[in-house]
Amino acid sequence: MNHRGEVLVCERKNFHGSWQFPQGGVDKGERKKEALYREVWEEVGLKKSHYKVLEKKGGYRYLYPPKIRKKKKYDGQKQTYYLCQLKKWAPSPYIGKNNPEFRDYDWVHPEDFHEEWLPDFKLEVYRQVMWDFFEVDLSTYSSMTE
Repeated sequence: MNHRGEVLVCERKNFHGSWQFPQGGVDKGERKKEALYREVWEEVGLKKSHYKVLEKKGGYRYLYPPKIRKKKKYDGQKQTYYLCQLKKWAPSPYIGKNNPEFRDYDWVHPEDFHEEWLPDFKLEVYRQVMWDFFEVDLSTYSSMTE
């Protein structure tokens, strides 16, 4: 989150119009917070000194659709979300031309996040995360913009 209360969203490289929060996995032997710092650096070029962790919530789960399950060799994901505050002096995120996941980024107010940016299987998790961190009901805001 930046100092204007906007959250960072990134557009998936292979799915035009699909926006999400930066995310990543925990490597074997790595702690969750270490994974946070590594993934944020790898995906958006921000070092841990550029932001402060404000809050952590876990236990979010989603299942992949059958087609994706076959490719991935596992059923879904269990996720922990971190709310981080970007420091005012920090640089802008950097996606880079060789970023394997994202093509672009933007800052949006939580209530301006659109459900239609997400694949169906991630929708319930994002609804819960947006409520838990910002008390934003995505389904209410999405229906107001249609």
